[in-house]
Amino acid sequence: MNNYTMLQEMQPNDWPLVSKIYEDGIKTGFATFETKVPTYAHWDDMHLEECRFVAKKSGAILGWAALSPVSSRCVYGGVAEVSVYVSENSRGLGVGRFLMEELIKKSEDKGIWTLQSGIFPDNITSIKLHEKVGFRYIGKKERVGQLRGVWKDNLLFEKRSDKVGL
Repeated sequence: MNNYTMLQEMQPNDWPLVSKIYEDGIKTGFATFETKVPTYAHWDDMHLEECRFVAKKSGAILGWAALSPVSSRCVYGGVAEVSVYVSENSRGLGVGRFLMEELIKKSEDKGIWTLQSGIFPDNITSIKLHEKVGFRYIGKKERVGQLRGVWKDNLLFEKRSDKVGL
């Protein structure tokens, strides 16, 4: 990323552009089990308040990142699931890596010791991104759910903090 790209906390008024990027990811068929963009209220309820970011350049949102809780049980309070989405026009420019590296740093600042991701096997770009920033493959859920009538596997990746939860 160049010096003109900045990270900002996601604001509710970013939702129209964030949801468009999310919709583009949904349309690929290999980014999420979601088939339609939720309302902001629903999305807001499903994600942690901390660690919601947008990458901006010249006022345009290039991508976004957020965390979801993996469980409501307090013992999992330091474990979160990663979402990173990059706009169609910004793919391949390092935006995903920029967001992911910042998400890792900021999540540790908030006391999160484990980040997890479930990735469809055909989402090679996401797999490579996760590996580049230190996530490790830990297993596969086979036929975990259907997307448009097709059973999908989910590859499981995690990154343990070397600063938090030791």
